[in-house]
Amino acid sequence: MPNPSLLMLIAIGGLAGALSGLFGIGGGVIIVPALIYLAGFDQHRATGTSLAVLLPPVGAGAALAYYRQGAVDIRAAAVIAVTLLVCAWLVAQVATRVPGPYLRLMFGIFVTVLGVSLVYDAVRNLR
Repeated sequence: MPNPSLLMLIAIGGLAGALSGLFGIGGGVIIVPALIYLAGFDQHRATGTSLAVLLPPVGAGAALAYYRQGAVDIRAAAVIAVTLLVCAWLVAQVATRVPGPYLRLMFGIFVTVLGVSLVYDAVRNLR
């Protein structure tokens, strides 16, 4: 079982926190790959650890700053949060039974499609 250094974990948390505050990302896009490639975790351990990390701080720091600027729709957040809770639990029941390499492949395809879509849309809007 991997035992990454405290400094490595602080670096992963700092990067995820900075990118979360900037872009609203962190868990799946930053923490999971960092835990796999830098800390040596397997796919399931990285995913589970990322979910555990996100429980306390996601609703606190950055969300509070956005809320103070009037940039949070409480109704939408509540509905999405409840739906996310139920769906995440249901899908996790299945995902924990899928072999790690298949999960990593699905994740890679998802991130690639998302990245291509974001770049395409950004370039199109530059004109």
